[in-house]
Amino acid sequence: MIEFINVNKTYGTTQALKDLTLTIKQGEIFGFLGHNGAGKSTTIKSLVSIIQPTSGRITVEGLDLVENRLEIKKKIGYVPDSPDIFLQLTAGEYWDLIAAAYELSEQQKEQRVTELAGLFDMQVHQDETISGFSHGMRQKTVLIGTLLPDPDIWVLDEPLQGLDPQAAYDLKEMMKAHAAKGKTVIFSTHVLDTAQQLCDELAILKKGELIYNGSVSDLLEQSPNESLETIYLKMAGRQGAQSAKLEREADE
Repeated sequence: MIEFINVNKTYGTTQALKDLTLTIKQGEIFGFLGHNGAGKSTTIKSLVSIIQPTSGRITVEGLDLVENRLEIKKKIGYVPDSPDIFLQLTAGEYWDLIAAAYELSEQQKEQRVTELAGLFDMQVHQDETISGFSHGMRQKTVLIGTLLPDPDIWVLDEPLQGLDPQAAYDLKEMMKAHAAKGKTVIFSTHVLDTAQQLCDELAILKKGELIYNGSVSDLLEQSPNESLETIYLKMAGRQGAQSAKLEREADE
């Protein structure tokens, strides 16, 4: 179980997260939805220790993140929101780096690389430099590195972006299988259909604030005659602001 407890993050005068409190249970796929700048990446980067919250606590399986950072990092595999990293390395060198960081044996590494590179059609590209890859190939390279140590917690920031249909399908199936094993998958997306298809629970953020936390089915039940897209836009988009304005005018 992962808990965010009254987490805040400020950048100068901008508050990127405002008193975020939520729980992510084991054995589920948990999705973050929100417009650009809503706080999705800030939340994810706080969990994977890229940034430090201004205040509040994050715990993983009862362990405080600040006090047990290295131990928790070993439980997490992270796909960042951009795959443009370690561009000077070959794909194989990048996977070697990840394997060393997670202390995989040579046999473990070779077995996982064979399995994952085969799945994502990257076997013949292992000795090529990442800088020469397309966006989709860079995304596959990072994904393979993330999944290489088979961590308990997958944290995926827009993981489907740039993937071809087959790779996207395979990753979604892997996400489902990982959660079915009692492990945790956390991902952010802008694609509502993907969230509806995959998520056991989701959190919707708007300007750093949590405006919904629950299942997709519960959210749809609140407005039975509306699509998820319409409901989401009323809550998080300009439709929400317009509706609030109309309600205020009606009250005057």
